[in-house]
Amino acid sequence: MLRIFFLPASFYFKIFAAEFHHSVKPLKGKEKPLRIAVNTRLLIRNRLEGIGWFTFETLKRITTAHPEVEFYFIFDRKPDSLFLFAPNVKPVVVGPPARHPLLYIIWFEWSVRRVLYRLKPDLFLSPDGYLSLGSRIPSLAVMHDLNFEHFPGDLPLTDSLHYRWFFPRFAAKASRIATVSQFSKEDIVSQYHVAPEKVDVVYNGANEAFAPIEDVVADQIRQRYTQGQPYFLFVGSLHPRKNLARLFSAFDLFRSQTNRPVKLVVVGQKKWWTKPIREAFDGMVCKDEVVFCGRLNSTELHQVTAAALAITYVSYFEGFGIPILEAFRCGVPVITSNVTSMPEVAGDAALLVNPYDILSIAQAMETIAEDENLRKSLINKGLERAKLFSWDKTAQSLWESMMRAINHPI
Repeated sequence: MLRIFFLPASFYFKIFAAEFHHSVKPLKGKEKPLRIAVNTRLLIRNRLEGIGWFTFETLKRITTAHPEVEFYFIFDRKPDSLFLFAPNVKPVVVGPPARHPLLYIIWFEWSVRRVLYRLKPDLFLSPDGYLSLGSRIPSLAVMHDLNFEHFPGDLPLTDSLHYRWFFPRFAAKASRIATVSQFSKEDIVSQYHVAPEKVDVVYNGANEAFAPIEDVVADQIRQRYTQGQPYFLFVGSLHPRKNLARLFSAFDLFRSQTNRPVKLVVVGQKKWWTKPIREAFDGMVCKDEVVFCGRLNSTELHQVTAAALAITYVSYFEGFGIPILEAFRCGVPVITSNVTSMPEVAGDAALLVNPYDILSIAQAMETIAEDENLRKSLINKGLERAKLFSWDKTAQSLWESMMRAINHPI
């Protein structure tokens, strides 16, 4: 493993250059294999979220399917061996850990650029969309969505300014762009004025472990989390665009109108617990019927999803929406929004609501709770719809996009 630490200024650059110069040597006596460098800074054990899961699931498949290719995974901290998927994966560790806009700039424009200069790969793949603007290496940026362009106020000011300054430049810099829905493709083309033929749609998948569970197991899960009561489920980061404030209000309205003993289970960390979200929760009459689970591991998340009455995924902006697929795979009805990418993912297998209309969300909850025939219909449609998406298909589509970036850049 290559280790390059972010040292004090007087030593960092010399050590970086010297160590990397001796660690990466040109091949002699044979043709150079295809080299692909990958930004893997979001592969952190037990901390994978949306983009991290996309990175994990696609790279695991691509690296094992192509043993003839050399992959260089660029980490900003010591990687877990879990993420070194095959013998053809070589980890490169360069600091500083990039978790702040200023550190993003240092990492991508100095550390990563130096790695790419030394490696001279055939492609730099960035699953989180960031590129090194100073590098001349062909690049594929995976841009999942542009929520920060439409709702800049949902982010801290420094993050919002950073994204809105850099991502148009990343889009112009990229040899190709991949994104996870037709909606996001059209958004990228419109916002950043790139040619449509430069952008490939690479739909997300869902973990194959998500599947229906036995009734006895579902009863046990409900006993564990909701004292045996049925529940609506929200899964995701507690970010403003996930629309939790309106979801809380809609759930409160549903309970007051029906008095049904149904709870609301919320899975996700309170990283973005903003004032409007807090005020909406504090103003609830039925706040005691809301259960916060925090982050769950994959097994727990599967079980909690499969035991739900329905999931309520009513964001006002999404590039895809993996929890929709996870619910489909588990045989669980879905209530989701009628905006951005969510109708594209859900098709006719979900109840679509206006995410800005609390009454619309509450009425969908009431319909799901009271109409057993509708629930069965949505379950059957969802199971069929889920077959259209898989991580195998995602990985194959991403690989094809990578080859276009190498052979036919625009």
